[in-house]
Amino acid sequence: MADTTTRPLRVAVIGAGPAGIYAADMLTKSEPVASGELAVSIDLFDRYPTPFGLIRYGVAPDHPRIKGIITALRSILGRGDIRFFGNVEYGTDLTLADLGAHYDAVIFATGAVYDAPLNIPGIELEGVHGAAEFVAWYDGHPDFPREWELAAKEIAVIGNGNVALDVARVLAKHADDMLVTEIPGNVYQGLKRSPVTDVHIFGRRGPAQVKFTPLELRELAKSRDVDIVVYDEDFAYDEASEQAVAENNQVKVMVRTLEKWRADDSPKTASRRLHLHFLQSPREILGEDGKVVGLRMERTRLNGDGSVSGTGELIDHPVQAVYHAIGYLGSRLPELPFDDARGVIPNAEGRVLSEDGSTVLHGLYATGWIKRGPVGLIGATKSDALETVTHLLEDRPVLPAATSPDPRSVVDLLEARGVAYTTWEGWLALDEHEQALGQSSHDAEGNPRERVKVVERDEMVSVSRDGVQQPVSSNV
Repeated sequence: MADTTTRPLRVAVIGAGPAGIYAADMLTKSEPVASGELAVSIDLFDRYPTPFGLIRYGVAPDHPRIKGIITALRSILGRGDIRFFGNVEYGTDLTLADLGAHYDAVIFATGAVYDAPLNIPGIELEGVHGAAEFVAWYDGHPDFPREWELAAKEIAVIGNGNVALDVARVLAKHADDMLVTEIPGNVYQGLKRSPVTDVHIFGRRGPAQVKFTPLELRELAKSRDVDIVVYDEDFAYDEASEQAVAENNQVKVMVRTLEKWRADDSPKTASRRLHLHFLQSPREILGEDGKVVGLRMERTRLNGDGSVSGTGELIDHPVQAVYHAIGYLGSRLPELPFDDARGVIPNAEGRVLSEDGSTVLHGLYATGWIKRGPVGLIGATKSDALETVTHLLEDRPVLPAATSPDPRSVVDLLEARGVAYTTWEGWLALDEHEQALGQSSHDAEGNPRERVKVVERDEMVSVSRDGVQQPVSSNV
């Protein structure tokens, strides 16, 4: 077992998004084992060359709240008491056995980056896309293609969560209005060529059951030259709806916003329109010659408890592209048990369990979406991390001891294997480089942009490593 009375507890965190960073931060607040000595020595690994995970590669770039979250995460990593290793792939560059040799405990915070499947006829047609892939494209994800076909004039987005709103807003927005963000040049050019006129967002339940938040909803109306269109027949409230409006201020604000748009009978003169539809459930994607030509929806009715049932009434919407945003799904990690149905690592409040759930695997933990599924916002991620970290610290007496706990030993291993890892100092160099790219580029009004995101992995690694002269610190 790990004797951490004479040395700091060695912990590896796999995944440098909010979940991983918050877990690492909470671990640093443990009581020191001796005066002036850290209680926990933490290394944070990520498969991307940069930190911040979902905030960099999963949130629309025109969200104003991104900067605040990045600032908070940056302040944690900028303290210097957590080492960051980017461009390190778990299962390839470091195995589970490697981690067991160098760390007393491992926290997996790898998130959920793939689309949950939509199993309806026509899903295989050309013009059907998962929202996660589109988000990865417009966020400049290094592992996705640089090109994205935007040839449809009428587009459907299936889903009533924040991701659905992000996708719809980006599709409807004029490309020049995205230049105030950090979008890469290839994304701007792709959006610039889009002939879109109408984007339809579909939810199968009513206005009081939507899963997005007031901020995301209000942002829809801020897009220049884009009209919001809603339909009287899509508005219905049952007993559960009325109760939700009365008891939940967030629901009340969103319903009030939607009803305001419903009452607005001013002429719709914008060149693009964003349509919000409720009480419609997808039944089939219609195609001709292998391409999308429409979306068949079934009208639903509220049952009194907020759930819905189909009515049998079918509605066909002419569209040439369909994006499904019905949720994310985690993916299996090498050498770890996995719940394929839920897309999570089996766990009991963060303690990893065997595949059948009968045994706790000592020293292995999970937090974030890979622990509980892709639900909840940043606040839930913090409380989730606290639960996992609390159990990890409780388990100190039974943790399997690292055989090579010296912080330098894992650096030597990566270098011996030729892994071109990046560091926090490397991120600062890349950050400065992206800001310089922004200064040499301009928005639609001729002003320098705040930054331009680098997309290619090799370029990110090169800028990060070339900008750092000193090796990673070995005394954390």
